Amino acid sequence: MKGGGPCRRLGEAFRRAETAVNGAVAACRVGRYFKLDARKSSFTKELRAGAATFLTMAYIISVNAAILTDSGGPCTARDCAARGRNAALDDQCKFGDDPGYLNCLSRTKADLVVATAVSAAVGSLAMGAFANLPLALAPGMGANAFFAYNMVGFRGSGPVPYPTALAAVMLEGCLFLALSALGLRSKLARMIPRSIRLASAVGIGLFLAFTGLQAHQGVGLVGPSPSTLVTLAACSRTNATTGACLGGTMRSPTFWLGAAGFAVTATCLARDVKGSMIYGIVFVTLVSWIRNTSVTVFPDTPLGDSSFEYFRKVVDFHTIKTTAGRIGFSGFGRTDVWLAVITLLYVDVLDTTGAMYSMAEYAGFADGGGGFEGEYRAFIVDAGSTIVGAALGTTTVTTYIESTAGIREGGRTGITAIAVGLCFLASLFFAPLFMSVPPWAVGPSLVLVGAMMMKMAKEIEWGDAKEGVPAFLTMLLMPLTFSIANGIIAGAAAYVLLHLWDYAVGLWRWGRSVWRLMEEAHNQVSAAAADIPAAPV
Repeated sequence: MKGGGPCRRLGEAFRRAETAVNGAVAACRVGRYFKLDARKSSFTKELRAGAATFLTMAYIISVNAAILTDSGGPCTARDCAARGRNAALDDQCKFGDDPGYLNCLSRTKADLVVATAVSAAVGSLAMGAFANLPLALAPGMGANAFFAYNMVGFRGSGPVPYPTALAAVMLEGCLFLALSALGLRSKLARMIPRSIRLASAVGIGLFLAFTGLQAHQGVGLVGPSPSTLVTLAACSRTNATTGACLGGTMRSPTFWLGAAGFAVTATCLARDVKGSMIYGIVFVTLVSWIRNTSVTVFPDTPLGDSSFEYFRKVVDFHTIKTTAGRIGFSGFGRTDVWLAVITLLYVDVLDTTGAMYSMAEYAGFADGGGGFEGEYRAFIVDAGSTIVGAALGTTTVTTYIESTAGIREGGRTGITAIAVGLCFLASLFFAPLFMSVPPWAVGPSLVLVGAMMMKMAKEIEWGDAKEGVPAFLTMLLMPLTFSIANGIIAGAAAYVLLHLWDYAVGLWRWGRSVWRLMEEAHNQVSAAAADIPAAPV
C-alpha cells in the first residue's frame, strides 16, 4: 500500500491542477465564448475529444492524397523522361513505368498530402472558432474518388482536365456558399427523394470498396478480364499497362499483407476501439517500410531509392509546388464539366447536410424542428472550406462523421474542432511519413469505409417498387459503370418515370379542384349580381 502512496498523491495533484485549469478557462472570456459551462463541458475534456476525433480521421491525409494522385494531377506526357511524338507513345509513358512521369506523381502526392492537411486544418479551425461546434472537416471520401476516376480519370484519361476539374470544385463551393448564405441548403436537401438520398450513400460506399479492391489504389484482389470484365486477381505479376495477370492468382505478397491490415482494422471496429481506421494502415505501412522484402514500398530502383532517402528525413515541411492555383475555367463549354458540378453539388448536399444533422442530434444540439444550434454558420464554414481546398488542389471539403468519436468523448464546443485543426497543422511536419503509405495499406480502409456506409440500405422502402427500383439502380450503376454521376442520373430518371402516373393524377386532381373553385366563385358572383336591384331610369 505504501508503494502506491506517491502515485496516488501524484494523481490527486494532477486532478487538482486539471480542475484549476478548467475553472480558469471556463471563467475567462474564452470559456464564455465557447459556452463551456452552458454545454456542461471542460477545457481538458474538449482537448481529449479533439485528439480522439483526429485519431479516427487521420487516415484521410494519406488516403485522399493517394486517390487524387491517381488522377495524375498536373502531370502530363511532357513530364516523361522519354517523350513521345504521338498519342500512343504518350499513353505508354503515362500508364507505364516512365521514371520522369513517376517522379512527377511523387511530387504531386507530396503536394496533395499538404493540401489535404491544410484544408482540413482550415476547415476545422473555422468550424470551431466561428460556429462553435465540435465538428471536424476534411476532403470528403466519394467526392475525391469521383474527381480522380470520373472527372479527370486515371492519370488524365477522363473527359475533364485537372485545372478545369479544380475550377468545377471551386464553382461548386461557391454555389454551395450561396445556397448556405440564402438559407436554401437544407431546403434543397429535403427536396431530394429519400430513397435516392439513401441509395447514393450506399452506392458511393460500393464505389469506394470496389476502388479499394483494385490494384492502383488498393490490395489488387480484383483485376481486368477479357471475357468477364473483372475477375479474381492478387497476381504475383501484372502487365504495367493493361493490368492483366501475368502470374498466378492469390500469390501477391502485398495482397496478403493488405488482408492482414484489413483483419486488424475490422477487429478494432468490431470491438469499438478508438482510432480503428488508423491501426490497420499503420501496421501494413510499418511492415512495408522494411527494405529488401517482397512487400517493401521502397524497391531497389532509382525511384525507390529516392523515395527512401526522402522517407529517412521523417520530419520535413513540404511546400506546395504544383497543385495550388492550378484552376482553369477554359473548359467550361463542355457538358461533362457542368454535369460534374451538378454531381459534386448533389453529393455535397447529401453528405454534409446529412452528417451535420445526425451529429447534431447525437450531441444534443438539435432543436426539434429539423435544425440545430449554429447551423447557419456551420454551413457557411463548410462551403468556404471547399473553396480553400480547390485553391490548394484538393476536392470538396466536408464535415466528417468521425467527429462522433470526439462527441462520444464529451466534446460539445468548438474547442474540440480547434484541437483537431491544430493536430492537422502538426501533421504538416511529417510529410515524408505520409508520403510513404503504400496502396495496399490504403485499400482495406476504403473497403471498410464502404462497409460502414451500407447501413443506409436498411432504411430504403424495398417493398415499394417505386422507391426500391430507383434506389437499386443508383446503388448498382455507381460501381459497375465506375461513375457516381451515372448512378445518380439513372436513379433519378427511374424515380421520375415510376412516379409519372402519380404526378399526372395529382396534376389532374389539382386542375379539377381549381376548376371547381373557379365555378363556385363564378356562381357566387352571378348570384350576387342577380340580387342587385336595377337602377331607376
